[in-house]
Amino acid sequence: MSRLWNPSVRALQPYTPGEQPKLTNLTKLNTNESPYGPSPKAIEAIKDAASDTLRLYPDPTSQGLRQAIAECYDVGVENIFPGNGSDEVLAHVFRALFHPDEPVLFSDVTYGFYPIYCQMFDLPYRMIPLREDFSIHQEDYTGPCGGIILANPNANTGMLLPVEDIEALVKRHPDRTVVVDEAYVEFGGQSAIPLIKRYDNLLIVRTFSKSSGLAGLRVGYAIGSEELIDGLTRVKDSFNSYPLSRPAQAGAEASIRDTAWLEDTTRKIIKTRDALIADLRQRGLTVLPSYANFILAHHPQHDAGKLAQALRDQAIIVRYQGSSPRIKDWLRITIGTDHDSKRLLEALDLIEKNTRR
Repeated sequence: MSRLWNPSVRALQPYTPGEQPKLTNLTKLNTNESPYGPSPKAIEAIKDAASDTLRLYPDPTSQGLRQAIAECYDVGVENIFPGNGSDEVLAHVFRALFHPDEPVLFSDVTYGFYPIYCQMFDLPYRMIPLREDFSIHQEDYTGPCGGIILANPNANTGMLLPVEDIEALVKRHPDRTVVVDEAYVEFGGQSAIPLIKRYDNLLIVRTFSKSSGLAGLRVGYAIGSEELIDGLTRVKDSFNSYPLSRPAQAGAEASIRDTAWLEDTTRKIIKTRDALIADLRQRGLTVLPSYANFILAHHPQHDAGKLAQALRDQAIIVRYQGSSPRIKDWLRITIGTDHDSKRLLEALDLIEKNTRR
């Protein structure tokens, strides 16, 4: 630690991003990226935006992108807040919409950035334990709080909270912001976006990084009441008035308008996911039900860390989170192509065969 760091930086425990290894013949199943890449229309729009106009600052309001998102979800442009990836959007949420007088509530197994943002912005927090089956129960989120955030489907588990349970939470805490992080909802979940027309304290956060295959473009957004969006904009304009580049705005707008491409790729990923779950369960693994583009799996005969290393020895990378007590015996596996699943299953079969020798 440097003597020049301030005390808050000394106390931080930064988020550890998924590994981006440079290995040949790699099957990369560790960071929940799309195996299919973005819409061709998005790529074309990005290329068109890479012109002489890059000498000019981008539209600070991302008007075209906001209009496209608003049309997609039948909400107003004033209900849309875009940002440099959903991570930046979430950071602004923690800074602008959660109150420091009571703890922010989120589950003990969820997206790892939530406690870090609380540390960054000096917010108290309380982690609500998932039930024994790793499910979230809305009745566990009671009592005074500074706000609530839930990933739905939940990060790391892929499990889903029904929209009626989200509505019950929103109604129970009318004077606090309830945030639903829907990074994975296109893979089989039901979105809570329609509820924002009835509840001014509900905010939905989405990303182009997963189902849209644009993780490298860094675009996310929030949908909520005009009052919530105004609060986020106040923070954004006090931090970075131009968070989205011209190519990013153009690519994301083209992507969200290409609904046929999105439906096709998500359908393929869902089909591959469900088949992989069945194949893994047939081999004796425990796999949680998933509505995301990843699964959480436990092998009863193998230590999770050692199994992850054995897969890595065969150039297959999955996510092992040994520092998280509740899931240290589990592996998170991104859904790739059918060929990726075949490679994974063959590797597991080989590991099992070598173990029996």
